[in-house]
Amino acid sequence: MRRLYRIEHQGAPRHAFERDGRFHLIEGDVFGAYEEGSEIGSEHSRVLAPVTPSKLVCVGLNYRDHAAEQGKPLPDEPLLFIKPSTSVIGSGEPIQLPAWAGRVDHEAELGVVLGKTASRVRAARASEHILGLVCVNDVTARDLQKKDGQYTRAKGFDSFAPVGPCVAMGLEGRDLQVRGYVNGSLRQDSRTRELIFTIPELIEFISSVMTLLPGDIISTGTPAGIGPIRPGDSVTIHVEGIGALTNPVVARSD
Repeated sequence: MRRLYRIEHQGAPRHAFERDGRFHLIEGDVFGAYEEGSEIGSEHSRVLAPVTPSKLVCVGLNYRDHAAEQGKPLPDEPLLFIKPSTSVIGSGEPIQLPAWAGRVDHEAELGVVLGKTASRVRAARASEHILGLVCVNDVTARDLQKKDGQYTRAKGFDSFAPVGPCVAMGLEGRDLQVRGYVNGSLRQDSRTRELIFTIPELIEFISSVMTLLPGDIISTGTPAGIGPIRPGDSVTIHVEGIGALTNPVVARSD
């Protein structure tokens, strides 16, 4: 397994593999042909969101315990919604809460990063289209979600899609621990074996509807334990084998 980071190096974003606490810059295109370049220290490199997706395709109610928590029946097929690319931030960047939005929740999730274009892909060949796995926090304005009856506004605010800290390449996603912490206190704890729809099934279903592009992310759903976050909090999403995605929470200046 390799961990792919996107960092700011000499004023520009660069992809790099991390090994033994040091970055190895990538020359070329991580979605095409590339090779490892020079080694640099990580101590002065700012970590960015590991990819810049055209869209995040998210799956609602994909853990049985979360469906029960929401008082909703299990879905017969994946429930999809999209977060815009402008909602993406990296580890360490602040989640900005509009005061007028009401309750805002954390949602710990495993994300799947597409490595190449996927259109009408069968589940049996889904793995051929995966670059790797990533942590996602599907931040949600819960009051607005209930008010609107749909998800676009509630989940589409700038900064409402923390992603990172890296893309774990070569990691199998069938049975990974997914945890969510607020201020160091464990709030969510489950495993991806509890998903209602598996990663290959999701890729088949979603790519039958829309074309997925290299760098796009499928966020596979959140387990039970969602809860509110407030300015001053720190939220960490930890997925086994990937690492910790941590973001401070601040009030948005409107």
